[in-house]
Amino acid sequence: MTTSNYITKVAIVGAGGNSGSSITKALLETGKHSVTAITRADSPNKFPDSVAVQKVDYNKPDTIVNALRGQDVLVITLSGHSPKETEMALINAAGEAGVGWILPNEWSPDTANEAMVKDIIYFQPKVAARKAITDLGKSSFIAVSTGFWYEWGLAVPGFFGIDFANRTVTLFDEGEALMSTSTVPQVGRAVAALLSLPIKAERPNQEACLEAHRNKVVYVNSFTISQKDMLQSAIRVTGTNEGDWTISKERAEDRFASGLQQLKEGNREGFGKLMSRAFYADGSGDVEHSKGTLNSLLGLPKEDIDEATKVAIERSKASH
Repeated sequence: MTTSNYITKVAIVGAGGNSGSSITKALLETGKHSVTAITRADSPNKFPDSVAVQKVDYNKPDTIVNALRGQDVLVITLSGHSPKETEMALINAAGEAGVGWILPNEWSPDTANEAMVKDIIYFQPKVAARKAITDLGKSSFIAVSTGFWYEWGLAVPGFFGIDFANRTVTLFDEGEALMSTSTVPQVGRAVAALLSLPIKAERPNQEACLEAHRNKVVYVNSFTISQKDMLQSAIRVTGTNEGDWTISKERAEDRFASGLQQLKEGNREGFGKLMSRAFYADGSGDVEHSKGTLNSLLGLPKEDIDEATKVAIERSKASH
């Protein structure tokens, strides 16, 4: 546990994964943090030489506790397919080890929105994790809500409705509902900037400290855009015209229901359709305007959507 007013020692679960590697890179670039990767004994992941590695056995809680001793914060980035018991084991171990802060496995649309959580059951463990930290009472959390990841979701035809290979687009309703979304590098920058804030306020801005966000969900993003905005970016990047694309429409609610049915039948493709929930006309996907973001406080850059779309197109090619 730190005696300083700043976080210096950061443990990351999933440091070799998508968001985890971006967070690790951004933290190291600050020059203010030492990073420890918490990883399974049989993990093949390789890390930069400047990253310490602690191997754990999730069946032996003491190994997790020992790995976390002396850390100021635990950042959890787990696959959506990880057993919920894994995050709970980490939360309990962090409390036992005296870790003061946890960034739980959030990295998603707004799970403080009860209607969205009710609809997307995969978000319910995120709510449970926050409750577990609070109930345990040994650590505090800051849950970082990023929205779906732009360049990852756009690359998969079933997610945001745009198929680059076949130049087809399925607009949910009219394709005009706004959704807040982040690129993976922006997620890394957000966490690094957040963990570079003082724990207690040192500046006139009382929001510029971790204490101001203790046990809260906070929001960051890269863009708040509609499907039509995504399509226009794709048109610019590919040098095409709208007439070169086949455009159809589907009710967002119908698409979501279809995805649920596919999942019930064991078809994993249905998962991508659940993302249409963030495009509902109720505005639940647009947290920038409904709840506000920490982008300005954290000094996050304004990104170029076309550059992010280029990354998505390259990812879509790789998947084929």
